[in-house]
This record gives sequence, C-alpha cells and structure tokens, in this order.
Amino acid sequence: MSKTIMGIQLKQRYDTSTDVQGLLTKYGCSIKTRIGVHEAASDSCSEQGIIIVEFIENSDKEAHEMEQALSNIEGVVVKKMEF
Repeated sequence: MSKTIMGIQLKQRYDTSTDVQGLLTKYGCSIKTRIGVHEAASDSCSEQGIIIVEFIENSDKEAHEMEQALSNIEGVVVKKMEF
C-alpha cells in the first residue's frame, strides 16, 4: 500500500494555470485531496501559487505520469513525497 503527496509550485500562475488545471482534471479520479494557495489582497493577486495534491492509495502510475507531464511545463516545479 502506498500513498503519494505532491507539491506543485506555479511560478507564473497566469501563464501556467490552464495547462496545470487540465492535468488535474485528467488525473482527477486518482486525486483524493487538492488544496491550492496563493497570496491575495483586495488590490492584487500573486503571480505564484502552490497546489498540494494527495493521491488515492495505489495510484503510483498516475502520480508518476502527472509528475512527468507537470515537469514539462515551463514555470512549474514539482516535489513528491511517498509513504
């Protein structure tokens, strides 16, 4: 039994969010939890954001595929924890 948690940093959120969202949708059936955070204020919104994804158990193949696809998007950094 394995559990994967992935951290996804979007360095240019406005430029990369559409592609990242597409991948989150594509692998959505393998995702248990998704949390997105960015700095926001009443007069501005940060260009950077972080998404934390928890995959369902035993979805190693899907997590690996998504990691590879995300890594191919310029301005996106992926880190992964496996338990």
